[in-house]
Amino acid sequence: RMGRRIDQSWPMVDLRLPDGSRVNATLPPVSIDSPTLSIRRFGTIRLRAVDLVERQMLSDAMARLLQAAVRSKQSILVSGGTGAGKSTLLGAIAESIPDGDRVLTIEDTAELQLDQSHVVRLETRPANVEGQGSITTRDLVINALRMRPTRIIVGEVRGAEALDMLQAMNTGHDGSMTTVHANSSTEVIERLELLVLMAVELPIKAIHRQIASALDLIVQLSRMPDGRRMVTQVSEVERMDEETGDLI
Repeated sequence: RMGRRIDQSWPMVDLRLPDGSRVNATLPPVSIDSPTLSIRRFGTIRLRAVDLVERQMLSDAMARLLQAAVRSKQSILVSGGTGAGKSTLLGAIAESIPDGDRVLTIEDTAELQLDQSHVVRLETRPANVEGQGSITTRDLVINALRMRPTRIIVGEVRGAEALDMLQAMNTGHDGSMTTVHANSSTEVIERLELLVLMAVELPIKAIHRQIASALDLIVQLSRMPDGRRMVTQVSEVERMDEETGDLI
């Protein structure tokens, strides 16, 4: 139905259903004991910034700060562990993007729901059973730069596309946003270093210089022991110390 294939030669598949649900399926020998089918459904009611404040995911002051940052075209990176609510927060703060902006979203599986009237949604595509035809996040980021976007929103950077995203933020696409998997704001920098090095060999100072000039805010999310998701830190990236190479 979704144009994807799963059989003994390619025993796993990941896809999105028309209602937005995400499906992952596997067959033996990948899943040793039996076939598996995992369906991840999303709520029918979109959580907005006011809802996240009510649920104490962030304070009202934090929400107003992030809304002002978005309106003033600050580039924002949301970080957190698995299930911390990165995409939920990203969608909530994106509400403050002016309606006249041309926004391009890039995701592995399209989940973001934006209110703006000029939104172009791009989605990656895995390789077929012959290993051909894949379209990666990096491919889409590079292509997005040719589409005259005002802002680019990447659902998550997890590979070499981190370099292209930083360069996009440095070349006239202020106000862009993305997420990254990291457990602290300090770990964010280390994670970005690793991802950039997957694209090209650069001195750490050069990478830090790119980060300092591209990013304005890092918003750290954590999942509490009781299951609550909370913004635990909002950090401003000011500059790089030229002597030590450290970000301040």
